[in-house]
Amino acid sequence: TAMKSGDDVRLVGFGTFSVSARPAREGRNPQTGKTLTIAASKSAKFTAGKSLKDTING
Repeated sequence: TAMKSGDDVRLVGFGTFSVSARPAREGRNPQTGKTLTIAASKSAKFTAGKSLKDTING
């Protein structure tokens, strides 16, 4: 619910989830070569916290 309204979600010791906006852009169908418009969208982005990075790296 927090991310849906555009807020970040921070889990101490784990990391931060945030919302990233992707602008509209043109893509290409690899089978036909035709160009098409890809609509703007939002996606989830994760940034690992320090203790998670330390745990993974030993």
